[in-house]
Amino acid sequence: MAKTSSSSGRSARTSVWLEQKAPRSARGGQPSGLDRTRITDATVRLLDAEGLAKFSMRRLATELNVTAMSVYWYVDTKDDLLELALDAVFGELPLPDPEADGADWRDQLRTLATEYRGLLVRHPWLSPLAGTFLNIGPNNLSFSRVVQRVIRRTGLPDHGLTGAISAVFQFVYGYGTIEGHFFARVADTGMTPDDYFRHAMTTFDGAPTTAEIVAESKKLMAARGGDTVAEMMERDFTFALDLLVAGIEAMVKRG
Repeated sequence: MAKTSSSSGRSARTSVWLEQKAPRSARGGQPSGLDRTRITDATVRLLDAEGLAKFSMRRLATELNVTAMSVYWYVDTKDDLLELALDAVFGELPLPDPEADGADWRDQLRTLATEYRGLLVRHPWLSPLAGTFLNIGPNNLSFSRVVQRVIRRTGLPDHGLTGAISAVFQFVYGYGTIEGHFFARVADTGMTPDDYFRHAMTTFDGAPTTAEIVAESKKLMAARGGDTVAEMMERDFTFALDLLVAGIEAMVKRG
């Protein structure tokens, strides 16, 4: 979706990756000691430490010990920088080789889904940005290309490939987003995830409007198993992913 960027004065801006001009760092006259990689890395660190809402070009400049105008030698807008940071963290994902001898699409799909979930949890700011930008940076495209090749090896007909990708990775996106925000909220309280969970359940237990649903939820959680929040989340994720894999297998057999 095209957006208007008031900081640059240009409208219908779609993506930093669609810009044809070279970054200012390649045009001469730039401040010394900076480059896009260093600026992007600092952006990721700040987003991890302080979150998306607190991020600003001025805060970034302070972190780099330069003026805000120095940063603008390398990017035109804050959106450009956020888009660069978004693609940079996708570079953390280890990608399997779909053409490797003996490779099983099930194992590779589970690996891709699990790694993507971990990325969303490590970087809670990723999910809102992934829903804002086009996601056409080189690292994101590499991830998407491998996902497509793995899904092709399932045996699904061509018309079902995008649906299978959506089923798996929109599930992971939602699961990882909620999990990442949960841990960020817990960190703000200074409590451990398990203490936070017990406190929340105790609070809900005492409220007449929520007691019934909490009691039912406790039965479901007891049946699932898992003593810690991490164990419960892991079991739910693994089981849900197994359901999706089994669904793909069933659709291939229906054929």
